[in-house]
Parts: sequence; C-alpha cells; structure tokens
Amino acid sequence: MKEKIQQIRQEIAKRVIWNDDLITDILTALLCEGHILVEGHPWLAKTLIIETLAQVVDLSFSRIQFTPDLLPSDIVWAEIYHPKNAEFLTKKWPIFNNILLADEVNRAPAKVQSALLEAMQEKQVSIGGVSHELPQPFFVLATQNPIEQDGTYTLPEAQIDRFLLKSLVYYPDKDTEKQIMQQSLAEQKPIKKILSAKDLDTMRDEISQIHISENIYDYIVHIVQATRSEKYSEYILYGASPRASVALLKTAQVQAYFAGRDFVAPEDVRAMVYGVLRHRIMPTYHALGENIDSDHLIDRILEDVPLNSSSCL
Repeated sequence: MKEKIQQIRQEIAKRVIWNDDLITDILTALLCEGHILVEGHPWLAKTLIIETLAQVVDLSFSRIQFTPDLLPSDIVWAEIYHPKNAEFLTKKWPIFNNILLADEVNRAPAKVQSALLEAMQEKQVSIGGVSHELPQPFFVLATQNPIEQDGTYTLPEAQIDRFLLKSLVYYPDKDTEKQIMQQSLAEQKPIKKILSAKDLDTMRDEISQIHISENIYDYIVHIVQATRSEKYSEYILYGASPRASVALLKTAQVQAYFAGRDFVAPEDVRAMVYGVLRHRIMPTYHALGENIDSDHLIDRILEDVPLNSSSCL
C-alpha cells in the first residue's frame, strides 16, 4: 500500500506542481481520520489540490463558499415545504459527502462555523432531534484567510481544536511561478483513481501497527506540557490540550509510514509538531508586540525539550 502514496503525489502533480508540504499534511490528516485548516492568501491552489485528491481517492466531494450571509441550514440541512403532500421534507446539503471543502471558513460568523462542530467531532449531524451519520470517511479541509484581511472573523477556540493540523501556504518562488504558467497552457492529463475507501481502511490498519516506544510517548508529553508551563506564561495565553498529544502521536505514525519504517522516530514527531501545535497555542499580546508568533514559540520549546528529556519543564 505504501507505494500508492507516491502514486497519489504523482497524480496531484499533474495539476499542482508545488505545495508539497501541504499535500503531505492533507494526506496525513486523511489517514489519521482528522481535519485540516489551511491558512494563506487566495488563489494559491488550495481548492485545486483538494478537488484533485477527491478524484484520486474516488470519494464524493463538495465545496461550500463561506460568506457573511451564509446560514447554518445552508451547510447541514433545510426543511422544504411540499404543497402537494402538505408536509415538510428534509433536504440534505453539502456536508453529506466524504470530503468537504469549507472555503474561506473565517468569512462567516461564529454561528455558521459552529454548524461544523458536531460533524467534525462525532461524524454526524442532528436534524429535528434525529442524528444522521455522515458518509465514511468524512474529511474537512477548511481554508482560512489571514485575520488582518477585510471581512474575516476569528474562529472559535472549540472549533480550532477540532482541526488535527493547521498548514500555512505561501506564494511560489520565481521558478515555480514560471512552471505554473507553462502548465496552465499545456493540455491537462486525466486523473487516475488510485485509492478506494477500502484501501484507506487498509492503510490505517497498517499505520496503527507502527511501534511507538516509551521514549516517544515521553517526548510528546514533554513538548505539549511545555506549552502550559510557567516558563512560557509571559508569551502563551493558553497551551495545547491533550487532544494535541494524541494528534502528535498519530501524525508521527503516519510520517513513519511514509518513510517506510515500522517504528516512530523523534524526527517524525518534530516534522509534525508545528502543524499540530501552531493553532492550539495562543500567543499573548506581549508576544505579538515582540513579533513572536506560534511558530517562534514552538522553536523555543523544541530547543528546551531535548530528546532525552526525563522531566517536564
């Protein structure tokens, strides 16, 4: 199964020739049965990547453009009156698909964003007091514009913590941008289906068998505990929850799987620590005043927590 990961990358490369780190994070979240939040400026191929991935893994796909006038019923369901039968019929909306792209999720107010909470955590939605299971697998990729842009809302902390990873997307360099222009003029190659839902289950079973030593458990705990320690209280308003520890453990297993190993190594943990923690630790105003963001704080924590650490900070 592991060779299919490379085949997936090759298929996505037919449409997108950059953002390799984002592709890795998306595949990681998909294999962990988690969700991913992607932050970056518009028009950086975020939508194209997830649309292509849906074709490659042969899963149903829907996209919702979040706007200030969006309502929760536009995402989950609506009751439509049927005059012939004189009754209300429930119409299921885009959330009832395997892959949901919540585009520019922070352009809608918190009431709308909260419509995703039950779906992301319990993989179900409640309609008229009745719970409806979502198709499996269910995967949310939400794109977020930088908060300093006009017309954006801050995501609620409870929703942010439900994202397994947060990835950052940047502008391409000059050589890559030239390749993008050349690719836009070339004839598009058809996308092949590489995986099925059953293949995903098989991969997840293989990943769950990857060995995790006691030292790796300790290393992850020390990193997450450090985000809550007194040493960083001047810079971190609140630290990561235990959900971060679980996320770091599972994503590290996937990185070992990608590398073809049957055990988790410290570099697997360090490879995922930024994606797992950057949205789960809140810098204080003092930190922001010194231009210290979450990634800078993670840098300091990794320096302070050696691989052989035997005690929390």
